[in-house]
Amino acid sequence: MGFPPKMAAPLSLSPDLLIHIARLLKVPLKSLLATVELLDEGSTVPFIARYRKEVTGNLDEVQIRAIEENLQYFRDLVSRKETILSSIEEQGKLTDDLRARITATFDKSELEDLYLPYKPKRRTKAMIAREKGLEPLAAYLWDQKPATTPLEAFAATFIDAEKGVATAAEALEGARHIVAETISDSADIRKLLRNTMFQEGIIVSHKVEEPNDAKNAKDEQLKFKMYYDYREPVKQIPSHRMLAIRRGETEGVLYFVIDLEPQRAPDLIKNKIHKQPGDWTPQLNLAAEDAWKRLLNNSITSEVRLELKQRADTDAIAVFRENLQNLLLAPPAGQLAVLGLDPGIRTGCKIAVVDDTGKFLGHDVIYPFQPRNDIAGSERTLKTLITKYNVRAIAIGNGTASRETDAFVRDFFTKEGLTSIFSVTVSESGASIYSASDIARQEFPDLDLTVRGAISIARRLQDPLAELVKLDPKSIGVGQYQHDVDQNHLQKSLETVIESCVNRVGVDLNTASWALLRYVAGITERTALKIVEFRNEHGRFRSRVQLNAVPGIGPKTFEQAAGFLRIRNGDNPLDMSAVHPESYAVVEQIALSLNVPVRQLIEEPAFLEKVDKASLAAGVYTVNDIFEELRKPGRDPRDKFLAPAFKENVRELTDVQPGMTLEGVVTNVTKFGAFVDVGVHQDGLVHISELSNRFVKEPGDVVKVGQIVQVHVLSVDAKTKRIALSMKTQSAPGAPAAIKQKPLTPVTPQPNMDDKLAALADRWKRR
Repeated sequence: MGFPPKMAAPLSLSPDLLIHIARLLKVPLKSLLATVELLDEGSTVPFIARYRKEVTGNLDEVQIRAIEENLQYFRDLVSRKETILSSIEEQGKLTDDLRARITATFDKSELEDLYLPYKPKRRTKAMIAREKGLEPLAAYLWDQKPATTPLEAFAATFIDAEKGVATAAEALEGARHIVAETISDSADIRKLLRNTMFQEGIIVSHKVEEPNDAKNAKDEQLKFKMYYDYREPVKQIPSHRMLAIRRGETEGVLYFVIDLEPQRAPDLIKNKIHKQPGDWTPQLNLAAEDAWKRLLNNSITSEVRLELKQRADTDAIAVFRENLQNLLLAPPAGQLAVLGLDPGIRTGCKIAVVDDTGKFLGHDVIYPFQPRNDIAGSERTLKTLITKYNVRAIAIGNGTASRETDAFVRDFFTKEGLTSIFSVTVSESGASIYSASDIARQEFPDLDLTVRGAISIARRLQDPLAELVKLDPKSIGVGQYQHDVDQNHLQKSLETVIESCVNRVGVDLNTASWALLRYVAGITERTALKIVEFRNEHGRFRSRVQLNAVPGIGPKTFEQAAGFLRIRNGDNPLDMSAVHPESYAVVEQIALSLNVPVRQLIEEPAFLEKVDKASLAAGVYTVNDIFEELRKPGRDPRDKFLAPAFKENVRELTDVQPGMTLEGVVTNVTKFGAFVDVGVHQDGLVHISELSNRFVKEPGDVVKVGQIVQVHVLSVDAKTKRIALSMKTQSAPGAPAAIKQKPLTPVTPQPNMDDKLAALADRWKRR
């Protein structure tokens, strides 16, 4: 079997495996091969998705990222296959049939099942039985071939006092141990039992009784109450409930088991191993019971528990990814001088002012609340700073005393008649972590932690993305059971989200911090530091080409990064756009055909209507992207900034009453609903059943982090600090939930490529 010319199977992946990946991901095989080749050459996912559409057949970033992830999985699988085949061959047990089965499998669990009989084992009952010479007796039971000698008489021939076999019954017991291990090592039986437990098993959780020893914990807030006596089918349990049960188990409040009808598994084994009835039948039945109880039950249950955790982790990480993406792509207030306020009562409100580029200008502290209650002095300080630095907005952290601080600022605006300046509450999640981080110390080595926090709050209003990339994404607070999932998987996954968002928006080369630059395609942390060092030494960049003068940036790095970097008011107007330098010649061809300079073409995009796209020396996708960019060069893909309007008379949890209609900001989206900040220092929960008048399968289809929504208060529990909210409209049933920002654009599913791939595979196999 061979690939067509110029389509060699990349890096040890067989044609069959590549066809399998293409079918799995529902992408054309040609596109898959091209993408794999680009990835192997060192191209980044954002670069491939944006600037190599002709090569990949216009695969989007999600598809390319999936190819990248699956590529690693299957290359690991291939490597493991080679190790296993080598091990079995060294044992002299590798048959053609076994080799074919190992080669054909695409699943790691099935691969390990096939290897299980050949893995080195600790001393087992079956080994002891073999040492006693009982393997022929076990073979008699397993093969089920009628013989002239009755089983009892045949078993008696294995009695040997020196080997420790005193009776025929002991011989049969030893033979059953060998059969039980054979059953346990069977890949087909293990797969059958795993599938059965997934399809028919029940998750059963109970409260740990007498939680008074060191290992058990009290559930004082009744977080796990619903799981004290809980049952749900394995195949139906959603990720958030699985993670909640596991957390309850970890905290010593719960324990859970996977319940399967007691006789179901032994009966399946018996049906699998029986060929025909005979005097061996009772012995095989006993061996099947023993195999399940002694060898398989715990093993299969552990595998299913692990699979459930991995599935729950995957779902939870997907939710975290989506929330983080929406938070990072939150609308920026833009380039304007901002005064950041980190609220405080006894210690005062910390102030930091930054200019329109985020540069720190000055700081102060005001004490408008008890015990000092210095309102007049606080107002003078605010007025002085606003006038001195031409402040256009005030960003207030949403922590303790944020509503009181917001009210103070609004009163101040009214007194001073300030109508051209606005204030807004912003999330300060992770600001304290940033304040004590190495990045903050490098930026502001001489400033106090509290001042650094106020600077971060101010910058978050200007550009959430540029500021939040400085944080460990796990500290931002938009995850679901984030500390319970696989931390390595979580970290890698969130890093790809940040990379995607940064490159989608683009980065100003002359103002970006190294923390932001490190996420640009092709740029490492070391290279980012070199860019900032070069910029500090030589002044602002005048063109993208200047990047080549930075130590450590070669042709490949420039190719990957250049299109995502922006230069305002530079030598070449295209440097402010997403047009890649490799396509500048196409733009110049367009300008030449119209007899206008490139700058005029950008300033007057109506000229583009006169251009014949087919005459240009570039592919269709590239040309379309160039035209789209020239119509809105350097455009920001994020939505327009919009601030929520909290009710003035609702500042504390005690102010919230059932029946109220409030405006709030979505702070977190989970599988079971969305949390909304309504301005009382305690987020309320909109359960999935209350998100809309219509049925909602995924909360992310209705709301996103950062979205401003109208909610109705269903109930308030001051003791547990829980607020139940609803986004259901109060008018026509079936109408969508009221929102102020446009909902997420649904992803158009890709066409199913199975039939095309099958045909292609058949053609290749015939070759």
